[in-house]
Amino acid sequence: MSHDSALALRQWTMPVVKPLTELGDEELVTAAAAGSREAFDVIVERHRRAVYQVCYRFMNNHEDASDLAQDAFVRAWKGMKNFKGQSALSTWLYRIAVNVCLNRKSAKAAITEPIESTERFEDVRIEGAQQKMLREERAVAVRHAIASLPEKQRATLILRTYHDLSHQQIAEVLGSSVGAVKANFFHALNNLKKILGTAP
Repeated sequence: MSHDSALALRQWTMPVVKPLTELGDEELVTAAAAGSREAFDVIVERHRRAVYQVCYRFMNNHEDASDLAQDAFVRAWKGMKNFKGQSALSTWLYRIAVNVCLNRKSAKAAITEPIESTERFEDVRIEGAQQKMLREERAVAVRHAIASLPEKQRATLILRTYHDLSHQQIAEVLGSSVGAVKANFFHALNNLKKILGTAP
């Protein structure tokens, strides 16, 4: 066998190992379930913002949201072997985050710390001080109104409005039917209108 042939054979038989960051969620879950902390760290890095935002929408303050998001990932790590892949990993993580938020026993009064929004494209410098203040007051009123909704309505509204999940995905997260999700969303919107009334 020539040197070139031996080299080609050696290259052909060497396994190609992808960096963990290039693996899909399914492969990462398999590795994490087998005990790979590094794979789970990539899962956390990939999904932490979405999980944090779910928690923030429930708690309305950074400190509680950070604590609950961390708690959600601790539970996910402990339960990784139980994840069967019947739903998307993100759906499963949302379910854990929602449950952690709903199970919070000592709900603190809503704190009005604004969440950083990547969706704001307007230049706030051109807004007058009064317009900015009215907009912030309205955002606070909406957050308080959402916080006052019944748990299932609040969860449905947050997942549908702020995370753009479909009714089917929300049903998987909450462990309910699509019909119940649609009803909760409808009632949540009606209750918000009643709570907010003619607020500015």
